[in-house]
Amino acid sequence: MEDALPALDVDVDPRLLEILVCPLTRGPLEYDREKAELVSRSARLAYPIRDGVPIMLPEEARELGEGE
Repeated sequence: MEDALPALDVDVDPRLLEILVCPLTRGPLEYDREKAELVSRSARLAYPIRDGVPIMLPEEARELGEGE
């Protein structure tokens, strides 16, 4: 049984990525297009993007697994 979600075709404006930072660490974010998330390596969190809008709330973020 496969648990992976289908890839979402969500685009994020590159200018937005230049100014957004992790709300916890103020560190940079990486865009994961396949999972439609903004990833903070320093906080080990992935913030979801819903309907093209980044949800920058720590309580909405997913914790990164060991291999991520």
